[in-house]
Amino acid sequence: MTTPTHRRSWSGPAPRVVAGLISGTSADGIAACLVKITEKRSTLDVRQLAFVNRPYPGEMRKFILANSLPGTGSVDVVCTLNALIGVCFADAVVAVAKKARVPLSRIDLIGSHGQTVHHIPNPEPFFGMKVRSTLQIGDPSVIAQRTGITTVGDFRPADLAADGQGAPLVPYLDYLLFRSKSESRMLLNLGGIANFTVLPKRCTVDDVRGLDTGPANMVIDALSNLLYREPFDRNGLHAAAGKVVPELLAWMMSHPYFRQSLPKTTGREQFGSMFVEELLRRAGSAAPDDLLATATECTALSVYNQYVRYFRRSFPIDAVLVSGGGAHNLHLVRRLQAHFGPVPVRTMKHPGFSSDAKEAVLFAILARETVLGRTSNVPRVTGATRSVLLGKICVP
Repeated sequence: MTTPTHRRSWSGPAPRVVAGLISGTSADGIAACLVKITEKRSTLDVRQLAFVNRPYPGEMRKFILANSLPGTGSVDVVCTLNALIGVCFADAVVAVAKKARVPLSRIDLIGSHGQTVHHIPNPEPFFGMKVRSTLQIGDPSVIAQRTGITTVGDFRPADLAADGQGAPLVPYLDYLLFRSKSESRMLLNLGGIANFTVLPKRCTVDDVRGLDTGPANMVIDALSNLLYREPFDRNGLHAAAGKVVPELLAWMMSHPYFRQSLPKTTGREQFGSMFVEELLRRAGSAAPDDLLATATECTALSVYNQYVRYFRRSFPIDAVLVSGGGAHNLHLVRRLQAHFGPVPVRTMKHPGFSSDAKEAVLFAILARETVLGRTSNVPRVTGATRSVLLGKICVP
């Protein structure tokens, strides 16, 4: 198989003002970030103009999650949601532009991850063939038409088509913006699922490593909602008040994903509602705070164990830089520090944008790379056989 030749797909100056959009595996809302990107000698200067996080309206989040499980969704519902979520994402662009006081006409490009409803990264037999597949909804054509701005979406399928896992994609951003000449770093993102990128000091893109480690906030948030009717464990206060239940932690850590060979990714399919239901069934009379303490310890321990299992020997690190919603969970961060010590665990800081905006910024950068004809997956992380252009370009 020959590697395709890529051509520039953008006429005129490189996009400078770009909106990035994502709703993560927890479907807790749409993160939208408007950034100004300046390229200087193959390095990117990224400056945040505005960031908003918009929850889905009404009961839409529950409806999305209910229709993301095998056997519960239907083609007509998913078809309708695909358009409806596109409308919500377009509205998020309008909101972030308004906050930045930037007219839509001044935005050059939008990059939209969409909303994942299912992800099957390993080849599955089907009608005598084996295929990998993923589905992110929130049609980028809807976003482009409603905003009048060229939109790139559907980023993951190209990597899957090249025999990759389609995730994680954030190592490309980590390499561009966080590599260091003096420090070997782990960039840890704690969203619904945890993933990290290892950047050895003075690394090239071929030195970059990473993976999804397992659940970050997904199980914690589900338990918090079920046990306390709270969307998340604010500052980890419930977990800090509880005690880890050893037998439950042992069961959680026995999940086959933690022993699966690289490359690998995971999501709601393995650590979603069915996993939480089984956890509660096994919990018996365990106190709610103890359940949250156990789930939080599972997140911290699985991050550390996955690093030790796959990378510590060859890629020792000097610091762990944390981003995502889990970075606000003080108890979780303390547990990470307990495992990684004496390596410091600190909040990710970038002079141009907030840590909460990181994943939205990623899709702004990926969209820009795509329209400029640049590949942006990291095959050493995803397992793809080659570098590929990510996403589909929708022109209004």
